[in-house]
Amino acid sequence: MRGALRAAAGSLVLLVVAIVVEMAHRALPAVRTFGLSFLYRSIWDPVAEQFGAVPFIYGTVLSSLLALLVAVPLGIGAAIYLAEIAPDWVRAPIAFLVELVAAVPSVVYGLWGVFVLAPLLRTWVQPALGKTLGFLPLFQGPPYGVGMLAAGIILAIMVVPFITAVSREVLLAVPRTQREAALALGATRWETTRIAVLRYGRSGLIGAVLLGLGRALGETMAVTMVIGNRPEVAISLFAPGYTMASVIANEFTEATSDLYLAALIEIGLLLFVLTVAVNGLARLLVWSVGGAVKVGRD
Repeated sequence: MRGALRAAAGSLVLLVVAIVVEMAHRALPAVRTFGLSFLYRSIWDPVAEQFGAVPFIYGTVLSSLLALLVAVPLGIGAAIYLAEIAPDWVRAPIAFLVELVAAVPSVVYGLWGVFVLAPLLRTWVQPALGKTLGFLPLFQGPPYGVGMLAAGIILAIMVVPFITAVSREVLLAVPRTQREAALALGATRWETTRIAVLRYGRSGLIGAVLLGLGRALGETMAVTMVIGNRPEVAISLFAPGYTMASVIANEFTEATSDLYLAALIEIGLLLFVLTVAVNGLARLLVWSVGGAVKVGRD
């Protein structure tokens, strides 16, 4: 049995290595042509066969940061409520609802974004932001509806359940003795949560946020439907943009030359490395809390 399990685990590792090697091999034409300049070139012109990854890296990072800006307070706040405050009759159905929302296909979020969110932003939100905060470059430009702001909101909605679920498990993993010790010293319920629970599970909460970031970085369909799909670097959140995942989904079947295809594969390789690094770090941080709990119990 152990031999079969080791073989299964080894086959998974070999599969991942084979994927990386194949992607690197297919990306070689772009690597040889553009070298490291591919990482800081902002041009994307398939006709002239001039390619650079900056618009897609920028769009991926900006949309993900916008998502975290909204999702982190909501997700961790909901996790604190579920783990520390909510009564049992409230905790169970809300936890079930969170897990249910996390399982909704991304294309459903994308359709909602196209038919509900984008018109709402174009008609009401973006004009209001332009009038009140238009002196800031972030809120200048015509209200397209689709764009970075729409992508960030969609990603936030998709990421909140993940951050909430993982953060809740982290908080529940904090030993009861931490809470009892704080209460014995005269701390209030909120002081106990803030000083004992949150501080003890801090690394795990950071890991939960990073898991949400990894989810946002790799999201494809929903973002593709609402981001506008324009390869440019724009400061305004109203402007259309592109992410690494969405450009691959949109243009992979349209690649008419080997260099064009290689450039898209190189973007995919960059996205693969980035998401593996973020998710790997997140898992280590979450596991560190579980390991500390086991040591404390022993």
